[in-house]
Amino acid sequence: MKLVIITAIKEFEKDIKLQLKKANVKTFSFRDVTGYRDSTEDAVESNWFSSEMNQTESILFYAFVNEEHVDLLFEFIADFNQQQQSLSHIHVALINIEKSN
Repeated sequence: MKLVIITAIKEFEKDIKLQLKKANVKTFSFRDVTGYRDSTEDAVESNWFSSEMNQTESILFYAFVNEEHVDLLFEFIADFNQQQQSLSHIHVALINIEKSN
């Protein structure tokens, strides 16, 4: 069993649910979160609004996933990210579970 953590902008919520379903992940949890990005080191040209901290409506998913479904989920998310024309992507991380009950 692996713990998968997925973060993205709120607009990708339906897309993430679709990727989970395609990878046969039947149970997961999610919640709205606020994402922050420190723009203080960005060039002035790329930081149009000149604010130092940018907030984004984001979403956080977490799921306990059987090992046989993990690689498939990562493939689906990688394919989705490659097709995006926006700068934002779905971010996914995998955590090993030593023990669970």
